[in-house]
Amino acid sequence: MSLFERIKAGLSKTRKAMANTIGNIFSAFRGADDDFYDELEESMILADMGVETATKAVETLRTRVKQEKLKEVDQIQNALREILVEMLCVGDMELRIKTKPSVILVIGVNGVGKTTTIGKMANVLRTQGKKVLLCAADTFRAAAADQLEIWAGRSGTEIVRQHEGADPASVVFDAIQAAKARGTDVILCDTAGRLHNKANLMNELGKISRIIDRELPDADKEVLLVLDGTTGQNGLIQAKEFSKIAGVTGMVLTKLDGTAKGGIVIAVANDLQIPVKFIGVGEQMEDLMPFSPSDFVNALI
Repeated sequence: MSLFERIKAGLSKTRKAMANTIGNIFSAFRGADDDFYDELEESMILADMGVETATKAVETLRTRVKQEKLKEVDQIQNALREILVEMLCVGDMELRIKTKPSVILVIGVNGVGKTTTIGKMANVLRTQGKKVLLCAADTFRAAAADQLEIWAGRSGTEIVRQHEGADPASVVFDAIQAAKARGTDVILCDTAGRLHNKANLMNELGKISRIIDRELPDADKEVLLVLDGTTGQNGLIQAKEFSKIAGVTGMVLTKLDGTAKGGIVIAVANDLQIPVKFIGVGEQMEDLMPFSPSDFVNALI
């Protein structure tokens, strides 16, 4: 199965929902009038693209149809695809991990699939020939390090961990020293999703970042925010909070196979102007895939 076919299969719930909304609007197309644009905007909002994103997409489409004198339904549908792809192309979707070692700090609230995502990402990087080290810096959630150790075994990667309740920054420090000694290409750091309050969580993330900057001042560093696609607009709220304080460089959208509202991917990229770097469309190791805006949009529409 090709990458596109896997994305298409993983997004089957969203695609089916869109076929019953956006698809019906195009199949019943009688002309690009106000009713057509209003219905299209409403269907996009129902697909969790959000009001701001849906309005922007429809207004851009309205302008393009007028300027290019588009009349045929296929022309207008293709124009919509192009607009959505453009909205998703907001930065470099490739991981910036050229230094040895590089660091990927994975953040997000509990329950979004951070640890699972790290395990799958480790597998992706290992198949690319990278030597990967997992860092169990979520020392506050019971059994978080144990869960990460299981994924280390599945992905064939090494792990650095300490006891539950240890200082997360000290685990990161140990991982950096181990990576230097072992010739590691990429350190993948798990982090806590919840502490006593938001301020504590953000202070902890800040402390970890300072350790990385001190010990690896010239290293490439990615800060990837993991969002659960099934949470819809709540995920967008989380993304806004984290992006304010954590220097997010990219996002991973998980559990998209379990939702009919995959439009949240477009909303997040457009609202925050932060690139989506991976999407998760299933439970298997290979179901975390590098994000392609054109494949994503073509799989939806």
